[in-house]
Amino acid sequence: MIMFYFMVDKVMFTAVAAQGGNFGPFPTNRTLKFDTIITNVGGGYDNTSGEFTAPLTGVYYFTFSYEAKEDNKSGLSLMKNSSVIVKGADNNKKGEYLTDNGGNSAILQLQSGDKVSVQLPANHCVWTADNTTSFSGFLIAK
Repeated sequence: MIMFYFMVDKVMFTAVAAQGGNFGPFPTNRTLKFDTIITNVGGGYDNTSGEFTAPLTGVYYFTFSYEAKEDNKSGLSLMKNSSVIVKGADNNKKGEYLTDNGGNSAILQLQSGDKVSVQLPANHCVWTADNTTSFSGFLIAK
C-alpha cells in the first residue's frame, strides 16, 4: 500500500458588517472594519484593524460588496498596502431614497506580510448592518 501525504496551505476568509447602520460620511478616508468573521482559515483577517495580512506569498482573489442607502454618495476601494487597486461606486441623486448594491473584485500577487483592506473614501457612506456589506479573499496559488 502506498500512502500519499500532501501538505496543503489554505488561506481564506469572509467577514461582514453585521452591526451599525450608515457608516459615514467622514471628511477623510476610513478603513472599514468588518465586525463579524464568518470564515478565517489561516488567520489572515483581523477584524480590529480591518486588514487582511497575507500569511503566505502567492496569488490571491479578493472581493467586496456593499449596500448603499438613501441619497448618499456610496462606494468602497480595495487597497493593497496603501494603493487603491479597484473601486466600486454609486451616486444616488438627492431625493432618491434608493437601496443599491455595488462591489468589485481583483486577483493580486502578494508577498507574505502585504496588507489588503477595504477603504471608505472621504464623503462617502455605506450601510454596515444586516450582513449586506462584506469582504472575502482566498489563496489561489503559491
